[in-house]
Amino acid sequence: MPNKLRVLSGREIIKFLEKNSFVSCSVCGSHAKLKRIIGEQVQTLVIPLHDDIAKGTLRDIYDQILKYLPESSEIRDLFFTE
Repeated sequence: MPNKLRVLSGREIIKFLEKNSFVSCSVCGSHAKLKRIIGEQVQTLVIPLHDDIAKGTLRDIYDQILKYLPESSEIRDLFFTE
């Protein structure tokens, strides 16, 4: 049976990203902008501060995170069920 996306809030995702050196730099309405600087590269993610993020949006956030962090069991366990 394929893995399914979990129900996650924006705050849960932000908490995970902050553990991985991202820093919340601004909040505009219901979205938070997080940044991480690696050498000369500035990595930016925008996360909705919703209690229940829509599945399509959650999948897009997962794909964006994988641009900056290598896929690991920690990331996969956060976003998907067994």
